[in-house]
Amino acid sequence: LQVKFFYLCQLAYWLHALPELYFQKVRKEEIPRQLRCIALYLVHIAGAYLLNLTRLGLILLLLQYLAEFFFHMARLVCFADENNEKLFNVWAVVFVVTRLFTLTLYILVIGFGLPRVENQVLNPERGNFFSFLFNNILFRMSVLLLVCLFQASVMWRFIHLQLRRWREYRHEQSSQKRAAAAATTKQQPKPLKRDSGYHENGVVKAENGTSPRTKKLKSP
Repeated sequence: LQVKFFYLCQLAYWLHALPELYFQKVRKEEIPRQLRCIALYLVHIAGAYLLNLTRLGLILLLLQYLAEFFFHMARLVCFADENNEKLFNVWAVVFVVTRLFTLTLYILVIGFGLPRVENQVLNPERGNFFSFLFNNILFRMSVLLLVCLFQASVMWRFIHLQLRRWREYRHEQSSQKRAAAAATTKQQPKPLKRDSGYHENGVVKAENGTSPRTKKLKSP
């Protein structure tokens, strides 16, 4: 009953996120991304519930929500201090680890665990609605191929995001170095041009003691 209630709450939450897009007045360019995220959550949670893979779904949801927890915490810290991006690095490590665990669990459960289940027939009383389909090796390999392709696309987007962040960071560091170099050159004092000779009582005199000014010739 507790597991069923948890799945129903998850489905209700992601279903209520659909009208919430309208009430939150989400920008039009953000709506497709939000809809894609909501649809993926609904498909995976409903699939785990209908296929009687609730234990696998609980572990996968725990891993996914753990990665999202670090991501949102990193965003909150970044809003407070833009220069503090340490939690984003922690999130990157946790994200990669969760993807590897997710792929490993899918392969172990779908590829090796489900074919060994004793009850492979349709039995609604015991909750076997679609489990008998995994007895077919073609269907099982198709599911694993879809899972691998999906995880590969997620990792590709993640790597692309990290490379873009790294390029932006390098560009920002180089611009800061150029600005600092330009500021130091502006602050350097310019050398004063002095007249030849030396100063004595505020009057410039030549090296031989005579005044550097040219004398006027008297007319005869």
